[in-house]
Amino acid sequence: MSSIAALFIILLAFATATLSGVFGMAGGLVLMGGLALVLPVSAAFVTHGILQLVANGWRAVLHRRHVRWDIVGWYALASALAGGVVALIALVPSKPVLFLLLGLVPALTWLPPGLLRLDAARPPQAFLSGLMVTGLNLTAGVAGPLLDIFFIRTELTRHAIVATKAATQVFAHLAKILVYGAPLLLTPSEGMPPIWLFAAAIPLSVAGTWVGGQILERMSDVNFKRWTRYIVTAIGGLYLIQAAQLLLRG
Repeated sequence: MSSIAALFIILLAFATATLSGVFGMAGGLVLMGGLALVLPVSAAFVTHGILQLVANGWRAVLHRRHVRWDIVGWYALASALAGGVVALIALVPSKPVLFLLLGLVPALTWLPPGLLRLDAARPPQAFLSGLMVTGLNLTAGVAGPLLDIFFIRTELTRHAIVATKAATQVFAHLAKILVYGAPLLLTPSEGMPPIWLFAAAIPLSVAGTWVGGQILERMSDVNFKRWTRYIVTAIGGLYLIQAAQLLLRG
């Protein structure tokens, strides 16, 4: 790995952790696309899983008094089930397909509010969110907009939304690390970043999460929900352009 690529990943870890600290999902979307630009797909999935596991885990710790642990419990159970199923399929998307999926995922934020009446505060729907979100996370790399659909109708505050989503994503990213990381143990030269890069990027992810939390404190619930949709849509548009370019190049 070149020094430029390593520096890019380290800085990206901080920037995206900050973004996720504010909006709860946009950072993961940016991080996955950035990693896919400089790493093989499987290595990008594992690297993304490790960095996001730390960022989400620390965010859940920072906001632990706001976490709805009943939701997290049902989600974790379903996440384990989804991870086992995807591991049996053993399908790794190509880069064009990955960017296409990354570009399409934000479209979920524009579904009419009345079309899907989902509420993660209800145990069956918390379980369903674990199945669907983890499944999408293991194929597209991210699933924040889908997870958001399960929280948009809850009575939770912005703090509870960010905290509970962060706690659930610990299990989604853990599944990603296990599913894609296990094969890499047999072929460790498959483009994985060196250990020292993680040692540098992880503290910056933690710092970025704290910075994002400070920004979150200064936002209203209305602005929080509005800006989340616009940001992820713009990011998705860029990924669709990248997918088209890759497909045209053959």
